[in-house]
Amino acid sequence: MEKLLIEGGKKLSGKVKISGAKNAAVAILPAAILADHGVCTIDNLPDIEDTNCLEHIIRNLGATVEKLDGAMKIDPTGITSHLALRDEVKRMRASYYLIGALLAKFGKAEVVFPGGCNIGVRPIDQHIKGFEAMGAKVSIEHGVIKAYTENGLKGANVYLDVVSVGATINIMLAATRAEGTTIIENAAKEPHIVDVANFLNSMGANIKGAGTDVIKVKGVTEMVANDYSVIPDQIEAGTFMIAAAATRGDVTLLNVIPKHLESITAKLLEMGISVEEGEDSLRVYTNERPKGINLKTLPYPGFPTDLQQPMSTLLAISEGRSMINESIWEGRFKHIDELKKMGASGKVEGKIAILEGVETLSGTEVEATDLRAGAAMVIAGLVAKGTTRVTNLVHVDRGYEKIEDKFTALGASIRRIEE
Repeated sequence: MEKLLIEGGKKLSGKVKISGAKNAAVAILPAAILADHGVCTIDNLPDIEDTNCLEHIIRNLGATVEKLDGAMKIDPTGITSHLALRDEVKRMRASYYLIGALLAKFGKAEVVFPGGCNIGVRPIDQHIKGFEAMGAKVSIEHGVIKAYTENGLKGANVYLDVVSVGATINIMLAATRAEGTTIIENAAKEPHIVDVANFLNSMGANIKGAGTDVIKVKGVTEMVANDYSVIPDQIEAGTFMIAAAATRGDVTLLNVIPKHLESITAKLLEMGISVEEGEDSLRVYTNERPKGINLKTLPYPGFPTDLQQPMSTLLAISEGRSMINESIWEGRFKHIDELKKMGASGKVEGKIAILEGVETLSGTEVEATDLRAGAAMVIAGLVAKGTTRVTNLVHVDRGYEKIEDKFTALGASIRRIEE
């Protein structure tokens, strides 16, 4: 079993380059199969387990895939199968984007029900609602999602009952080749939705309104492969911002889009932490103990749910009482029990967590219960007295590229071991 061994108590200092956005990459790679001819080169691609997993899935569909340093070349012209039934599909949540892409390409798709982190009920009813509105017949049989059309997809009006990033992207993928215009209302507005739309448009799609709550997609008959560079990872950047604050360090983040990080920056400033914005960089520094705050997760441009768990670690060592309202996922407080093993003081009541700040944490063995909880445990280890061992790294590796190397370069004592 691999673990991260962390000797805490060191202030982070220096510069760190942020990788490409996981949440954009895992949608852009399936989107690449929509090209009718040519080769897509996807650059600034994070080297993480989720992109590696998609590489295998797309190759097994029949595409020619070449992995490069920080990039991937995909020639989808050899894809003839609409079946994504291998075990890799079960390992990640974003594999459901294959449904929208294959449905658009072939008018049919069969995809094993996706997996991913256990952070609460994660239905795909809004995805199915969109596909059915465009004329697809969808069923779930023996753990496989089956979607078929008899006469091709047709443009439709789709109103999402809840703001869903996954449903917004999946419906957008399917609509690129539908006959007529599809209008997605109450659409999610996250930066990676804009990135996926920009990539699709670069291949010849006709998508307008991405980044607003109404997206209009006019179906096209042909799409041509194109080169594209993934945006920087908003969540990885936020994780390093929080880690810098937690260790009372001085860290400059390179390759970021500061506007995407405004909600995190605002909360750090509220806590008394200094943040300086550059054109494509951010500097986070402090010598003081942060102040406790109240926090509510919200769809973009609100505070992202994916940073709630790392922020919990910072609030656990901040001065005074803090309250977190997790409004997106009901099962996203499992890491609080892990923080308590390290001396944190708090309680969870439904979707509310209340933390009473302690001076410091103490090292022990803790588990990454999911991807972002893993990041929270790493930050906890960086600030704790003594040695921390973080287990279940399969979650961390799904979303963070070479996390131990990046923290080591900032002065942390962290290494991967096998026990």
